[in-house]
Amino acid sequence: MEYSALIVAAGSGSRMGLGFNKVYAKLKDGQTILERTIGVFLRDPDCKEIIVVTDPEEYRKRIPARSIGRIVLCSGGKTRQESVNCGLQAVTQPIVMIHDGARPYLSLKNLANLKTAMETEKAALLMIPCKDTIKKVVNGYVEETYDRTTLAAAQTPQVFDTELILDCMERAIEEGFTGTDDTSLVEKYSNVKVKMVEGSYENIKITTPEDLK
Repeated sequence: MEYSALIVAAGSGSRMGLGFNKVYAKLKDGQTILERTIGVFLRDPDCKEIIVVTDPEEYRKRIPARSIGRIVLCSGGKTRQESVNCGLQAVTQPIVMIHDGARPYLSLKNLANLKTAMETEKAALLMIPCKDTIKKVVNGYVEETYDRTTLAAAQTPQVFDTELILDCMERAIEEGFTGTDDTSLVEKYSNVKVKMVEGSYENIKITTPEDLK
């Protein structure tokens, strides 16, 4: 299944306290977070292009290595959703995988499982079961405890029929709706069911300096 990868890496990463975009922080192996994130898609021959939504000037400064013909740089917007929309305009493949630039531990196995799901689906995402009990809290008091067996945490990539996510994104922009993730747009603006694909607890999103250890 041939697809485009859209990597969202336009944030400031203020919680990391680095003074620069956290995706350019170094991991223990000397690679930047973003280099490792891109790497899994470069190793997958089904990935025909990698659209990186980030500051092109900063990217070229911090990642001098080139992968001519497969990596496309695209400036982001004010919000994550705006950045995704900017990247979607550059997609050339009928399927697009939208992935967080700060999730460098995605595996080829995860990608393979998503591709298998998309043989019969129009939207899918990686998810992991919640380990903790989740409670609804209002004004400092617990109102409800949710059944943990029905809850799962969303990860990325989230993968879509390209025309489907473009249409849902357009409608969200028209109505001024901002989703909590990309699949929430499909949930709101289409009748397409989103397929859950088992993810990995290792596929973390790096948010704080402790995550680099």
